[in-house]
Amino acid sequence: MSSKILLLEDDHLFGETIVDLLEEEGYEVEHFANGQDALDATFSSKFDIYLLDVNVPLINGTTLLGELRESDDNTPAIFLTSHKDKETLELSFSNGADDYMTKPFDMDELLLRLKAVLKRSQKTTIQDVGKLSHDAFHKRVLYEGNELELSRKEYELLVLLMSHANAPVPKEHILDELWSSSDGGSDGAIRVYINRLKQLLPELSIENIRGVGYKLVC
Repeated sequence: MSSKILLLEDDHLFGETIVDLLEEEGYEVEHFANGQDALDATFSSKFDIYLLDVNVPLINGTTLLGELRESDDNTPAIFLTSHKDKETLELSFSNGADDYMTKPFDMDELLLRLKAVLKRSQKTTIQDVGKLSHDAFHKRVLYEGNELELSRKEYELLVLLMSHANAPVPKEHILDELWSSSDGGSDGAIRVYINRLKQLLPELSIENIRGVGYKLVC
């Protein structure tokens, strides 16, 4: 499966040059000229890596990445920018950058750095629990090698149970992890998503620990 890249670059000609290069290498690329459109895209699509310019309209690249990291989006990111000052460099890494390249840069070097960051990320993102595999890099769960069609809440709940496999997960912890105080999470909401997981995977053993929470048995 080819990696999917989000490119944030407001210089249209330069952006298209990068898009052409990456697509020739087999990558899938979505190009955005402002930070707001890029941010919106992260809510509707899953990306394997972000390539971000800093000075772009609406939301700049460093602010964008900071917001994504605050929402637990750990997708690797490389900054591509004309900024050479130490302050911008420090801000980029403090906001969660994995690498940083100053313009102008060699396109072959970009490809090498891109592959290196993707390789590092992919090595640490697979969690196997019984017949389930959590691929955090692509934000998906597989059962016996087949990807499950999960809603966001179903995905988050199943991953939480997998991370505590064979141990009870208190309902309070599930509510804290999956719902904010304004989202209206409840015991009933948890039961709904537990039942959906059981319907989706009848082979899955999720026990209700009365008065405590739920346990994924593997």
